[in-house]
Amino acid sequence: MAKWKITSFLAVAGLLFLLQPAFGQTRYEIDFPNVPGYVTLKCDFHMHTVFSDGSVWPGVRVAETWRQGLDAIAITDHIEYQPHKDDVPTKHNRSHELATGAAGDCDLLIARAAEITRDTPPGHFNAIFTTDNEPLDTPDFVEAMKRANEQGAFVFWNHQGWKGEDKGRWMEVHTTLLDNKWLQGMEVCNGSEYYPTAHKWCLEKGLTMLGNTDIHDPDLRKRSEPGDHRTMNLVFAKERSLPAVKEALMEGRTAVWYNDRVIGRKEWLEPLFKECVKVVPSPVWREKTVFVQFHNDCDVDIRLQRIGNVGPEQVTLPAMATTLVKIGVAPDAKSLPLSYTATNFWIAPDTGLPVAFEILRP
Repeated sequence: MAKWKITSFLAVAGLLFLLQPAFGQTRYEIDFPNVPGYVTLKCDFHMHTVFSDGSVWPGVRVAETWRQGLDAIAITDHIEYQPHKDDVPTKHNRSHELATGAAGDCDLLIARAAEITRDTPPGHFNAIFTTDNEPLDTPDFVEAMKRANEQGAFVFWNHQGWKGEDKGRWMEVHTTLLDNKWLQGMEVCNGSEYYPTAHKWCLEKGLTMLGNTDIHDPDLRKRSEPGDHRTMNLVFAKERSLPAVKEALMEGRTAVWYNDRVIGRKEWLEPLFKECVKVVPSPVWREKTVFVQFHNDCDVDIRLQRIGNVGPEQVTLPAMATTLVKIGVAPDAKSLPLSYTATNFWIAPDTGLPVAFEILRP
């Protein structure tokens, strides 16, 4: 009787959450501009439900992420770890199947996925864009990774340093995966944690950078704010579709929004910054002063640190706002070159993005 009550409760709760988007929930969009040639999609590829060690029904994950403004998700329930199996049957495709209908109703992209879970080392790995999760249930770790790749999955190493750097060390098995092209990415950020070693390895080994929630409990926040948001991926895709998301991940076109930072390769953070921060036309020039307005068109408070001697030493550009900056200038100057570092746009561990502006006299 107790098992029946638990299962019935989960089913009813799941049905309510599955229906929530149709019952007038509000979606709060996340603001990051597109970059030239690509659309910027907000994504979370690491989440759990009652079908492994999470505490919510799959439809809850759909409702949470739709409400918070995401574009694409993957539910990555563990293959090997099934603590709720006495109440919820072990069906490795079921969480995706249950979430798909709800996701379709609210136009949320959802990829089939699973977490291949081994002791650390060698660690936990997410396979997304699988076609069938059942074949991944094999005791041989390398064979499981091979089978995921044979399905055309994108595979990444989760939370590399969560048990310390020694247990998160690079091993021969990781080299085997990399050499066989069975490992395509790593989580640089997982929930509230940042892994500088994973960040460094992504740059050195050509792996795609990812940042995800790894969420297990309900997410009660209503919307994403600059100071309160889920860790997520910014994926620069050719269009808003699952094939385009997969292609972007395979090509490494990502950045990570983590706390107050955006983390990624310079080749992607540079165009993103240029689309985020614009000098408002027609700055006001006085004899020895120029008043410049900078508009920040993204959901990050961008921090600038001066390089050289021109301009304020530090400037903060609040999210989705325009900031007026007063700058001293020589009376006969025809232009005002400004050089800064965007200290919370990281192109390497603890390394900000160099940026420059040139303000021309009207």
